[in-house]
Amino acid sequence: MDSLHILIAALGSHGDVHPFLGIAQELRRRGHRVSIIAPAIYLNLVQKLGFDFAPVGTAQQFERFAGNAEIWHPLRGSGVVAALAAALLEPYYRAIAQRQTPGKTVLVISSLVFGGRIAQEKLGIPTVSVHLSPSVLRSVEQPAYRPLLPLAAWQPAWLKRLRYALADALGIDKSLAGPINAFRATLGLKPVKRILDWMHSPDRVIGLFPPWFAPPAPDWPPQTVLTGFPLFDEAEIVPLEDRLVRFLNDGEAPVAFTAGSAMRHGREFFVTAVEVCRRLSRRGVLLSRHLEQVPRNLPPEICPMAYAPFSKLLPRCAALVHHGGIGTCAQGLAAGVPQVVMPMAHDQPDNARRLLRLGVAEVVPAREFSTARATSAIERVLGNPAYAAAACRIRANFAHNDWLSQTAQWIEQVHQGHS
Repeated sequence: MDSLHILIAALGSHGDVHPFLGIAQELRRRGHRVSIIAPAIYLNLVQKLGFDFAPVGTAQQFERFAGNAEIWHPLRGSGVVAALAAALLEPYYRAIAQRQTPGKTVLVISSLVFGGRIAQEKLGIPTVSVHLSPSVLRSVEQPAYRPLLPLAAWQPAWLKRLRYALADALGIDKSLAGPINAFRATLGLKPVKRILDWMHSPDRVIGLFPPWFAPPAPDWPPQTVLTGFPLFDEAEIVPLEDRLVRFLNDGEAPVAFTAGSAMRHGREFFVTAVEVCRRLSRRGVLLSRHLEQVPRNLPPEICPMAYAPFSKLLPRCAALVHHGGIGTCAQGLAAGVPQVVMPMAHDQPDNARRLLRLGVAEVVPAREFSTARATSAIERVLGNPAYAAAACRIRANFAHNDWLSQTAQWIEQVHQGHS
C-alpha cells in the first residue's frame, strides 16, 4: 500500500511506551513514515531509534508525577494518573495537529492520550486506540479483577453496571470530564461523559495481548481486535553490561527482582529482595532505573543494575519477582520463567490474577509482601516443577508469532477504511 504518515502518541512509563516503539519499528519496516509523540524524557531513546520526535511536557513535569508515592496507592493512584493525563491533554492535541498530513495520516494513541481522541473528532484523523492491558476494557460479563472494588461473575449485571456508573460519577469523570470538556469547548466540540467508554476510538481498538492471556469479552467495544505482546525492550540498542554478563556466568541462575521502571519508592521491596536471597541462598539481580532505592554494601551474590533488556536477561534467570506491569508479565512469559507478582495498583492486580490462572505465578499483594511471604512464594515457584512446566508450555505460544505484523496491518486498514 502507499506510504502513510503514522503519528504514535504514547503516555506513561518506559514499560508503557516501549510497546509503541516496537509498533513504530514494524510500521517503518513496512515503508511508512513514523513520528513519536511522547513525554520529553524519551527524547534520547527515540532519537537512538531514528524516529522523528515531538516532546510533550517537560522532563521535570514527568519526574514530579513519577515521584508522587500516591501513584502506587490502590485507590488514589488513579487520581494521580488522571491529573497527568489532564495536564497533557492540550499539548498532545497541539502536537498531533501540527504534525498531521490530511489524507495521509493515521493516529495511534495509548489509553491515556485523550488529546488524541479529541484530535480524531475535530480533525477527522483515522485513529487507532491501543490498550496494553485487558483491564482497560470494561466488561460486565468478564470484569477485570480489582481487589478493593471486586466485581464477581455471580453478581447480577445491573449491579455491575451500577458500580461502573458510580465509579464514573464519583471518581473518573469527576477527575477527567471537567478538563476534557473545557478543552473541547474551546474547539467547538460538545461535552462528553463516561470517559472510560468515550476513550476508545470508534475506528479501531487494538488490545496488545493475545486471547490466551485474556479471552475477548462479548461486551467489549465491537471494533476491538487482539494481536499480541510487542516485547520491545531496547535490546537492539542496549546490550547486557559486561558486569552483568560476568555475574550470570559465575554461578547458578539468579532470581530477578524489579518493581517497575516508574517506581521511585521501592526501597522496602529491594531490602526484602536481598533478605529473601540470603534466606534461600540464592543469587539475585536487582533492577531499578533509580538505584538510590537499592541498599548499599550488597554481598557479591547480589547484582544491582539500572537496566537490562529482559529478552536477554530473563532466559538466564530462575524466576522473576515483580510488580505486575503488563510488559514485565509478557517478558516473563516469553522467557518461560516462573514468576512471583507483588501487585500494587492500576492494571497490576488483574494482570497478576491472569498469570495465576495460567499456572506460571504466585501472587503476594503489596501490603503482604514481607520477607517471610516472599520467601515462601519464591520457594514454591522454584521447588514445584508444575510452575516451570506451565511457563515452558506458555513460552511455546511465542514461537513464530507475527503479532507486530498483525498490529501494523490493522493500523493500515484504518486508513483504507477512510479512503
